[in-house]
Amino acid sequence: MKFVILAALASVALAAPQYSYDAPAGRSSADSSEEVAILRDDRVHEDDGKYNFDFESENGIRFSESGSPDGDEDAIVSAGQYSYTAPDGTNVVVKYVADENGFQPQSDLLPVAPEFPHPIPQFVLDQIAFAAEEDARRARGDSREAPSRSYGAPQ
Repeated sequence: MKFVILAALASVALAAPQYSYDAPAGRSSADSSEEVAILRDDRVHEDDGKYNFDFESENGIRFSESGSPDGDEDAIVSAGQYSYTAPDGTNVVVKYVADENGFQPQSDLLPVAPEFPHPIPQFVLDQIAFAAEEDARRARGDSREAPSRSYGAPQ
């Protein structure tokens, strides 16, 4: 019995993941522990829940935010921005608002969905309008007409 327990423990120990860190090409792992001085770290927390903070480090990272309990059920509504220099030298600036609609970042560098590739044909728009009218009639309780089995087709 002791042998089975010892064998189980040994197999669990051998099966444990073995982690190692490989530094990015051209950098040694010693370079990754570079210290960066904090140039500014101003924080204000008021008794009514409002707050502000500004942070800046010597490597160009900046972060500022302000917020207050203005949302539903005193949820915190905040706004701010952060900026840094990307590895390729691009200056990245992101402004954001976080409120009842979620986190809403804005930046020239964020991807944007392409425009719809073509106009929507009129028969499709007519069909959508017909379905909306039918749904509205059903919601009003106007059940004199049975639901159509083919939207937009002549009856």
